[in-house]
Amino acid sequence: MEYLVTMTTHVPDGTPEQEVSEVRAREAVHSAELAAQGHLLRLFRPPLKPGEWRTLGLFAAGDEDRLEEVLASMPLRVWRTDEVTPLSPHPNDPGRPAGPRQPAGPRQATEFLTTFMITVPPGTPGQVVKDTEAGEAERAHELTEQGHLERLWTLGPGRVLGLWRASDPDELQAILKSLPMDSWMSVQTTPLTGHPSDPAIAGT
Repeated sequence: MEYLVTMTTHVPDGTPEQEVSEVRAREAVHSAELAAQGHLLRLFRPPLKPGEWRTLGLFAAGDEDRLEEVLASMPLRVWRTDEVTPLSPHPNDPGRPAGPRQPAGPRQATEFLTTFMITVPPGTPGQVVKDTEAGEAERAHELTEQGHLERLWTLGPGRVLGLWRASDPDELQAILKSLPMDSWMSVQTTPLTGHPSDPAIAGT
């Protein structure tokens, strides 16, 4: 099973900088080990306020107990709180690659997380819903082939998490507008920046 983990670090006041550097170095080494074991899939940095230290991690584990063991093994956990969001498979998910890779799409592209809330208008005929869902699946495949859609997960009834690549927010907006379900969706978007320990860029 896959999980999105929001990892927020608070280093205690007065902690020597040398100690912080040592813990961060051990965290980077252990992150590579977890990636090799198949537990750590991606690391991202969301927008941060001055002084914030927060990372988004995509993890894989058999269940939440095993995930907790993985998270507890990370050196920064001594200063960190973790918020775990379970992710369920989505029928239009392109699937994760077998190993580390440079993400598809233009090298200058930015990655984005989107959270969709899908509400089908009351009274919509069932056939219209089926046709729209089929069109959504076809468009998702096209966007995957173009290097824009990386992953899709189900968060719960009517809620979908997506990982995308686009040159800028305007291009992402145009991509999302091209989805057949656009008129049924409200969207929250989080731009992401690279993390030095992200397994997706290992060896590049």
